[in-house]
Amino acid sequence: MIIFGPIIQKPMLKNIIKSTLMASVGAFLLSCGGTTEQKEEVVNVYTHRHYEADQQLFDKFTEQTGIKVNVVSASADELIQKLELEGANSPADVLITVDAGRLHRAESKGLFQAVSSETLNTNIPAKFRDPEGFWFGLTYRARIFAYSTERVKPEELSTYEALTEPQWKGRILTRSSENIYNQSLMASVIAQHGKEGAEQWATGLLANMAREPKGSDRDQVKAVAAGEGDVAIVNTYYIGIMLNDENEEERKAAEKIAIFFPNQNDRGTHINISGAGVTKHAPNKDNAIKLIEFLSAAEAQGMLANINFEYPVNPNVELSDLLKQWGTFKADEVNLSVLGDNNSDAVVIFDKVGWK
Repeated sequence: MIIFGPIIQKPMLKNIIKSTLMASVGAFLLSCGGTTEQKEEVVNVYTHRHYEADQQLFDKFTEQTGIKVNVVSASADELIQKLELEGANSPADVLITVDAGRLHRAESKGLFQAVSSETLNTNIPAKFRDPEGFWFGLTYRARIFAYSTERVKPEELSTYEALTEPQWKGRILTRSSENIYNQSLMASVIAQHGKEGAEQWATGLLANMAREPKGSDRDQVKAVAAGEGDVAIVNTYYIGIMLNDENEEERKAAEKIAIFFPNQNDRGTHINISGAGVTKHAPNKDNAIKLIEFLSAAEAQGMLANINFEYPVNPNVELSDLLKQWGTFKADEVNLSVLGDNNSDAVVIFDKVGWK
């Protein structure tokens, strides 16, 4: 027996088809991760930095703009490789990393796009940003001497070059040549003295080392405190972090040293930066620029200076109390893009002289 359903009138049939089509479109959007509601504003950040101050700033940016900051953290090399592998499909909008050498590396691989921003050009002096707008410095730190207050008098210290003199035999501590901070320091020496002069400096410094290069900047400070050497080459902000660390061992080690800014009578102390660039395939480019502009503004720069003991690139921002205690210093004026340009030569020189 065949049973027929009710006869459907044409107007009713049209409504059913229309409703079915709308439901199908809605289902398709949901299956693609979309929504019929307004899309959430986001900015996706790949960052090498791992500081509490950074997350506080991301939260504040979201509060002020409504733009959610999604963070992926890893080492600089891992993030650069990730961006390369992802290519045009990368979700990243901003890469934040430490050291001009790494920023140059990312730029040379075509991972950044050039950005033109009056706000960034106003907030960040030219020496702290790429000339073509591929990356922008956010903070800087000085690579100084941390010396034993028991075994070294400050008047004995002067320049990076002077650490090669015989009086420092077996007294100098520093990190491996694989460390980007030392590579950039070497790059600055190349800029000042040429490759031949830089090789002579590296040879002399290596001959005066108290031990084989190893460990972090914090380890160099601890080694000075323990009497393994008398002068360590380290970044300023590590001293600030150690002096304010909850770990008593860290604080006591930092309290046994004083800092010295080298080369104050000539080119100035070598400095380096942490910085950011908008990725080449940023899906949220406008939000990426807004975030970097936010990080360059006075409020964010002040937080970085006070929480993380870094020097703000924005010249209108006051230094933290600790940095004020250390006093003002003359910084090397070389554009930091030069450090990236000289990086490969620096690595070659390290290998040639046997600086491991």
